[in-house]
Amino acid sequence: MKQLLSAFSALCLWLTGVTYASAADYTLTSPSGRLEASVAVNDSISYVCNLDGHRAFATTGLKLQLAGGKVIGEGVKASRPGRRSVDSKVASPFYRKSSIEERYNELTIPAGNGWKLVMRAYDDGVAHRWVYSGKKPVQIANELVSYIFPHDAVATAPYVNKTEPKSFQQQFFNSFENKYTVAEIDSLDARRLMFLPLVVEPEDGIKVCITESALESYPGMYLNASGVMPGALTAVFAPVPKSVKQGGHNRLQMLVEETYPYIADIPKARALPWRIAVVVDNDAALAATDLSYLLAEPSRVADTSWIRPGKVAWEWWNDWNVIGVDFPTGVNNDTYKAYIDFAGRNGIEYVILDEGWAVNLEADLMKVVPEIDIRELVEYGRERGVGIILWAGYHAFERDMEAVCKYYSDLGVKGFKVDFMDRDDQLMTDFNYRAAETAARHGLVLDLHGTHKPAGLNRTYPNVLNFEGVNGLEQMKWSGPELDQITYDVQIPFIRQVAGPLDYTQGAMHNASRGHYHASYSLPMSQGTRCRQLAMYVVFDSPFNMLCDTPSNYDANPCCTEFIATIPTVWDETRILDGRIGEYIVTARRSGDRWWIGGMTNGEARDIEVDLSDIITAEKQGVLISDGVNARRNGEDHRHAQVKVTPAEPLKVHLAPGGGFTLRID
Repeated sequence: MKQLLSAFSALCLWLTGVTYASAADYTLTSPSGRLEASVAVNDSISYVCNLDGHRAFATTGLKLQLAGGKVIGEGVKASRPGRRSVDSKVASPFYRKSSIEERYNELTIPAGNGWKLVMRAYDDGVAHRWVYSGKKPVQIANELVSYIFPHDAVATAPYVNKTEPKSFQQQFFNSFENKYTVAEIDSLDARRLMFLPLVVEPEDGIKVCITESALESYPGMYLNASGVMPGALTAVFAPVPKSVKQGGHNRLQMLVEETYPYIADIPKARALPWRIAVVVDNDAALAATDLSYLLAEPSRVADTSWIRPGKVAWEWWNDWNVIGVDFPTGVNNDTYKAYIDFAGRNGIEYVILDEGWAVNLEADLMKVVPEIDIRELVEYGRERGVGIILWAGYHAFERDMEAVCKYYSDLGVKGFKVDFMDRDDQLMTDFNYRAAETAARHGLVLDLHGTHKPAGLNRTYPNVLNFEGVNGLEQMKWSGPELDQITYDVQIPFIRQVAGPLDYTQGAMHNASRGHYHASYSLPMSQGTRCRQLAMYVVFDSPFNMLCDTPSNYDANPCCTEFIATIPTVWDETRILDGRIGEYIVTARRSGDRWWIGGMTNGEARDIEVDLSDIITAEKQGVLISDGVNARRNGEDHRHAQVKVTPAEPLKVHLAPGGGFTLRID
């Protein structure tokens, strides 16, 4: 009842326009003063966030329900809080910029029983987390938080990928891949969970992106619209698994059979994850935020000099379809040598052996199929400057992690792509950290496929280069034209990518314009133009970036292949020049003295003008690859041109429907 009254009071304040600060016990402002959180401590803790005096969102009482009935955050009285301000610079290797300015004001509110609530206000968002300093183990039955918006606020949110509503427990098992639903909050399906990040527009211009960071050994947060009141998105968490059984895809997953009546077991003092609300007044600022990285725990890898990001020649998407060779292609050494040869002559750092190199249905990474000799492939790659990455199903990797990492590291393998976790309960988020730590000790990089959003792990363990949690290009192997991937592509930079890098796996050389796309498992194609695929290497954050198509198709398109091969995967600087969620985006990135600019549009043709006055100071030469005049009919039509660019005149580019462009400034 208290929770409901708190929510009702917050809604009344919203609707009547009452200045919440008059009832606030504390005010926390961002360094610029534009963002303000008015915090009320009246038996429980809640706050309202304003941007330039305009309401962004409110929260209900923030509480933790402990097993046994005790509630943290209840009965809290106003007291002298702790305050501090930080203005520093954070090194950010293997990220979209080499360093990040970190400026925030912080407020700490004691909550009793060894708990405190910590809040931070940055210029582009606010965050809160619970911190435990007690000595006794505790079990958290639930963490209570609801974000309150006007009931007609528009949300852009991903439901878990179940076509029919099921119980929440059934929905906790999901791949974190789905398109976005755009709807008013009061019309969202209350039977379904939404995973993070998601975006809400409470009023014209303001965007709120809700996500989390420092998600270590704690369940990920979902949101649900069946909250305490209209306009509320309420947190939901998976309980701790009590028993699991082997099953799922090729018996590589662990399926939850029974759960405990709590969401997290906390054996000692620790901080819980940050609850982040990015709050901005333009879409480009949303795509530019670094809050997920800044709020993560600092790196636990002392020496990162061995970590090598880069591009990867990948065989699974193109179904091992190399042509013009004198051997049957498939999962065999001859085929992988062809991929290594391609990577070597194009300066591609890695080749991946995806699913199939280990004996199927055994979940044992020490059992290799007879057609594959990994030692031979490692040596063949070493001679050509190409590292080998091995795909691993979750259970096969988890069951013997230490031995697997040591054996293959000693063999010369450079890392693993781990797949099919498909949960984010406490046991699974703990696995991600243990996998990262174990891999780091053995000098291995990781690509966590089949997992949730990054949530800070890439800062804490920078050997984890990529994460899936995105409806990537692999969907084109089996999805029909009803999947609007074109629109989705220009939503994710403003939503999913807010959380960190993504394993989208771009690079298709068969490109279908509107009306010509169809699913093909063995000869797949992309929706949209060739130039859109090239632009993704600039627009998407991906330190471990796939070339998804076959060497045969790349060899047939040397202009595009050579261009892709020169694009870095980590950057010294990133700027979002322009964009709107679901419509278009233009991103500029710098590596050393060279700038790259990439842009993509939705299903509408668009004329882009790119202001270069903040990028260059004098006339420069550049290489522009843009949609051809007939790209609206044939998505593979493109134009490759040497251009001169100047700070005095905007770059003008026409984008076909589903199109894109990439400019390299030399």
